[in-house]
Amino acid sequence: MTIDWTEYRNFWARRRAEPGTDADSVGRKHTDGVKRAILVDEGSLHLRTDLVPPWPGRFVRIDGSRTYVRDTPTTAPRTAEPALYVHGLGGSSQNWTDVAGMLDHRLAAEAIDLPGFGRSDPADRYTVDAFAHRVVRCIEDSDRGAVHLIGNSLGGAIAVKVAAVRPDLIRTLTLISPALPFLDPRRSAQGRLLPLLAIPRADRLAQRRLATMLPEVLAQQVLDACFGDPARIHPQRFVEAVEEAQLRYDVPWYADAYVRTLRGLVGSFLRAYLPGSSSLWRTAARVNRPTLVIGGQMDRLVDVRIVPHTARVIRDARLLMLPDVGHVAQMEAPELVARAIVGMLDEVSTQHHAPRIAKSGTARAATGRAADGAAQRGGAARTSGGRTAGAGIRKPASGPATGRAA
Repeated sequence: MTIDWTEYRNFWARRRAEPGTDADSVGRKHTDGVKRAILVDEGSLHLRTDLVPPWPGRFVRIDGSRTYVRDTPTTAPRTAEPALYVHGLGGSSQNWTDVAGMLDHRLAAEAIDLPGFGRSDPADRYTVDAFAHRVVRCIEDSDRGAVHLIGNSLGGAIAVKVAAVRPDLIRTLTLISPALPFLDPRRSAQGRLLPLLAIPRADRLAQRRLATMLPEVLAQQVLDACFGDPARIHPQRFVEAVEEAQLRYDVPWYADAYVRTLRGLVGSFLRAYLPGSSSLWRTAARVNRPTLVIGGQMDRLVDVRIVPHTARVIRDARLLMLPDVGHVAQMEAPELVARAIVGMLDEVSTQHHAPRIAKSGTARAATGRAADGAAQRGGAARTSGGRTAGAGIRKPASGPATGRAA
């Protein structure tokens, strides 16, 4: 895809000139008309005194390619419902260790390594559509019925696509800092990489750069970008992040997978503001499953205003904004994320039944009403609770929402 950077800059200049896009306006109206998430009491979670290690995994062969899947054994096999976690760009199934453990009494969960990342084999194509197809095939291959689909960043965009085209596979949707379209590269630390995408064989440059860095340095840089406060990283989790980073040096395809995935994601952002049915915002408008949208106010990778806009576009969505939290709330504040997920599960348990799985094993094209292509601006309001209290929170009927972060 050829990107017209002049038109790109001109478009955003026009957007900045529109009324109501200043920072003050953003802060005032970010939760207008959006249902607020429910935080259940901490007693509704499976909290442990010790730090759990990464959950065990296995290889599954899907469409001739090996996909790595981690399993979180449930403590309630008779009542737990199936769930699938999908990580973001450059991440892995290991990103879900803590929150999966806190929910193992409610969810029988799997976490996938997307093609080219973690321990999974590389792919021919690295687009949102291609990743969504792999997630669909993973759900079908597991033969567990419809799942609670939970995605972070790129995984959130993939989850939106899956829920729109295969609603029969989805019980509920949870989107954590979903990488849905925005056009101002200054609002993402990834913006500085955009010129790299225009260079042929940019993956070779990325590979050479990677070879000059120690795994410890790479892991620290990733965590610094993803956490609102990197000081919250547990020492053991940092050791695990370094071990995970080492995998990127052990396989020859990581740099190619990263660059091509970023290029595909940027392309989907640009197409979202053009006529046609491929817009991710139009796709999000077709989602008809109960949805929880979570964002960190200190997100450096995805424009924080995208999160409340996503909650507006999806018809049955509830919103949770977390002050002083970054791009990976499930790692930085897993307890708050888990409390919000249980809150949604409790809310919808008596209202919805699991959908029937369609007989067709392929993703079906769907049509729906178009969403407003340009993201409405939405910031995050701070409360007296500091980093542990978020805007967009409702108290559960069973007790107060204290908002203590893990």
